[in-house]
Amino acid sequence: QVQLVESGGGLVQPGGSLRLSCAASGSIFSIYAMGWYRQGPGNQRELVAAISWSGDSTNYADSVKGRFTISRDSTKNTVYLQMNSLKPEDTAVYYCNAASSRYGSRWGQGTQVTVSS
Repeated sequence: QVQLVESGGGLVQPGGSLRLSCAASGSIFSIYAMGWYRQGPGNQRELVAAISWSGDSTNYADSVKGRFTISRDSTKNTVYLQMNSLKPEDTAVYYCNAASSRYGSRWGQGTQVTVSS
């Protein structure tokens, strides 16, 4: 199996920054990509950013381009989402996802991000 543990959410003022972390464990060898999704109140879950397990390919939702950066630390099996210039519309529960060739799509428990003054 693949287990994901997220951390780093919280309350931040507009214009502020947060960094989310997602630590993967278990059958790491089966992971070929990881990503961050979010689900705001009354909204569907949407992709925010994704990165290949090799780290050489990334993609972002248009709404976060230039503000968010996804990265990976291979020594820690951890993926990060650096979020800058946060806006109230970024408020959501953020979920880490791992795409596994053996176990399919795996999800973390979610972490709340609230952007408010």
